[in-house]
Amino acid sequence: MMEMILACSGLGIVAGILAGMLGIGGGVVIVPALVMILAGQGFPADYIVISAVATSLCTIIFTSISAARAQIKRQAVDWSIFRRWALLVVAGSFLSGFIAGQLPPVVLEVGIACFLLLVSIIMLSKWTPNPSRSMPGPVGTSVLGLFSGTLSGLAGIGGGNVMVPLMVFFNVPMQRAVATSSTLGLPLALVGTIGYVISGWNTTITDGSLGYVYLPAAALIAGFTVITAPLGVALSHRIPAPTLKRCFGALLFLVATRMLINAL
Repeated sequence: MMEMILACSGLGIVAGILAGMLGIGGGVVIVPALVMILAGQGFPADYIVISAVATSLCTIIFTSISAARAQIKRQAVDWSIFRRWALLVVAGSFLSGFIAGQLPPVVLEVGIACFLLLVSIIMLSKWTPNPSRSMPGPVGTSVLGLFSGTLSGLAGIGGGNVMVPLMVFFNVPMQRAVATSSTLGLPLALVGTIGYVISGWNTTITDGSLGYVYLPAAALIAGFTVITAPLGVALSHRIPAPTLKRCFGALLFLVATRMLINAL
C-alpha cells in the first residue's frame, strides 16, 4: 500500500505539470502508469486497463478545473471553439464508457497505443498545416467534436491528445489550442467518469472501486495534479510554440511505445 501511495503521489505531480503545460489532462501519463501500478497491486487482470482508463478520467475532472482556471485568467481560451465542441465532446465521452466495457483489454490497450503513436509522429515531424485552412462548418465541427469525445473517453486521456492536434491542424495557435483543450477537458472527464461508473456499476472488482473507477488511486493522483497544474500552465506560456509541439510529440511517442510493448 505504501508503494502505491508513493507511486500515485509522484504520478500526480508529473501529470499535473504536463496537463497544464500541454493541455492533455495528464491521462497520457496516468493510464499507462496506472496499468503498471494496478498490476503490481494484484488487481484482477481483466479489469486493469478499463479501471486505469476510468480512474484517469476521474482525476482529470480535478486537474482540468485547476488548469482551466489558470488558462481563463490568462484569457487564452478560444470560446468559439469551446461552444461548438462542448456538447458533442461530452456526448462522445459518455458513450465511451459503454463501448470500452464491451472491448477485450488487449484491443483497448493496443488501439490507444497505435493512435497515440500516429499523433506523436505527426507532432514530431516538420509538418505544418496549410495556412489557408480554418475550422470546418457545422457538420464537420460536429463530427470532430463527437470523434474527440469518444476517442478521448476510450483512452482516458482527457481530450488533449486528440483535440490539440486537431486544432493545430486547422491553424489554431499551439498555446490557444492547449488552453481550449484544458477547458474542454472538464466536461469531457466529468461525463466520461459518470459513464464508466454506470457501465461498471454491477461489476465487483475490488474494495474501493466505484464502477470501474478505483477511488484510492484517483484521490491520491488528483490531490497532486490540482496543485501542480497551474505550474504547467505558466510553463506553457513561456515555452516557444515549436518547442511545445516537440515536447508534446516526444511524450506521446514514449508513452505509446511503452503501452504497445506492454500489450503485445
